[in-house]
Amino acid sequence: MNGLSTIAWVVFPYVSMAVFVVGLLWRYRYDKFGWTTRSSELYEHALLRLGSPLFHFGILFVAAGHFMGLLIPKSWTEAVGIGQDFYHFIATYMGALAGIMTIVGLSILIYRRRKTGPVFLATTRMDKFMYVLLALPILLGMWATVQNQIVAGGHGYDYRETISPWLRSLFYFQPQPELMADVPVQFKLHIVAAFLLFLVWPFTRLVHAFSAPVGYSTRPLVVYRSRGSVARGTREPGRGWEPVGTPQDRKRRSSPTSTEL
Repeated sequence: MNGLSTIAWVVFPYVSMAVFVVGLLWRYRYDKFGWTTRSSELYEHALLRLGSPLFHFGILFVAAGHFMGLLIPKSWTEAVGIGQDFYHFIATYMGALAGIMTIVGLSILIYRRRKTGPVFLATTRMDKFMYVLLALPILLGMWATVQNQIVAGGHGYDYRETISPWLRSLFYFQPQPELMADVPVQFKLHIVAAFLLFLVWPFTRLVHAFSAPVGYSTRPLVVYRSRGSVARGTREPGRGWEPVGTPQDRKRRSSPTSTEL
């Protein structure tokens, strides 16, 4: 195993994950007001209403597929009755469908951001850089799926024998870079692009992915009262400012004086 492979499959992943975790903690601690998507819904909502659900639901399905294929050992899925044929169908064709949803949704969002004037003016250089790094692993992942899983026929390339144990070895702190030696180049490029995205993630608006309205369901109720439901007093309101005082003062002012009797 040469030095370049060690850098690519050991050093770079660890650096990327360390910056990802520390950067998120730092951003949350010192930049809470910047922990936002900087929503542009007020400027345009027709394209956003179409592109946002496609992208977000698509990327959630993609993430779930990666979790199952990379972090859950092959022996575990086989032990619960998920055979290679069924797994290949779900991972390849359902994963490809989720990937298409993600690409279409992201394309709509990028088109909207470029063609809607106020949205484009609110786009920073980091936003543009983020969109490039976000699209890169998605497109490379689709290329790897089509080339090695669909076009190749059969069960395609079994990445659960190489990529999956390599990734898990990083979490065990017992890296096995030799497992990546014969991995197809499309998967290698996809992995490098993904870790590059994780490297810059804490410094972009993508941090909102780790926000959730956890306290929303337990917050106090907001009480609304209509103006007509408020009981009206018997005294007609006077002109100008009402005098300020204690309830006893207000009661004395509203009662008739001895001279009036």
